Amino acid sequence: MMIRYIFIVSLILTATKAFVVSPQQTRRTFPSTASTKTQKIVYSPPLRMVGAGIDPTSSSPETPPSTELNNPSTRFGDPLSDEMKAFNKGAVGFLKRTIFDTLFAGRDYPRFYALETIARVPYFSYTAALHWYETIGMWRKAKYLKIHFAEDLNEMHHLLIMESLGGADRWFDRFVAQHIGVAYYLVALGLYFWNPTMAYNLNQYVEEHAFLTYDQFLKDNEEELKAQPAPQVAIDYYSGDDLYMFDEFQTGSCEVRRPKIDNLYDVFAAIRDDEAEHVKTMTALQTETELSTSHDDSCEVPEELLGY
Repeated sequence: MMIRYIFIVSLILTATKAFVVSPQQTRRTFPSTASTKTQKIVYSPPLRMVGAGIDPTSSSPETPPSTELNNPSTRFGDPLSDEMKAFNKGAVGFLKRTIFDTLFAGRDYPRFYALETIARVPYFSYTAALHWYETIGMWRKAKYLKIHFAEDLNEMHHLLIMESLGGADRWFDRFVAQHIGVAYYLVALGLYFWNPTMAYNLNQYVEEHAFLTYDQFLKDNEEELKAQPAPQVAIDYYSGDDLYMFDEFQTGSCEVRRPKIDNLYDVFAAIRDDEAEHVKTMTALQTETELSTSHDDSCEVPEELLGY
């Protein structure tokens, strides 16, 4: 019944926007700091973090405005107030303390399994909504479908790694993670139809939580992790022959990441840095930025680095 209700509400919201919103609509002011020259943007946030080279808790990257409706937020959404952003951040923090810090206290791998199960689902929601907009002829930009699919694929491999480490061994842990994931999917889908900026902002704080969790875990367990071998699924994902989709979820840079995977510490460092990339993308999608990846025409990457 709930799924039917969500579907009906989504149809109503979509139909409303189809008649009210047009590409020539009055523009809303999204965060931006540079000139008004229209250009394809490759943004570069401050490089402050060892590993990913990104501090996801820092301010948003500078993003020049454009005169076109570049991404889902500028096409269908509205900017968020500082109060709403603070509410989203507080809500994520509250759920972290009441659920993760309580149910998974002292059990790192089950905690990470639950985190990765939940972290995948907003990207399902985004692609579902974008497919809907394309199907009814409202808007089509294939790059965002590809980027969100690549983000999901990345989170799926994080999940496979946690499963290989025993994070999903207990039925109760699977039950909690999967039911929260279903609820978050419905919330993210509804928010995306209502205001994509809201959906991206909420997920930004989820990914920030993931980044900080893995970063602290690495600091607390460095020697132990360096003494353990890397799971084969991690070696295959980060060091495989085909890294095209691995590159696709990393936006706003022509630099190609190739994590070194020699032990379990390297695996968690790579996962942490992946989460920082997700934060960067979610932050950029709340602005007028036209996302780009290392495979776009704006970048020239040597073929030997692409894994072909």
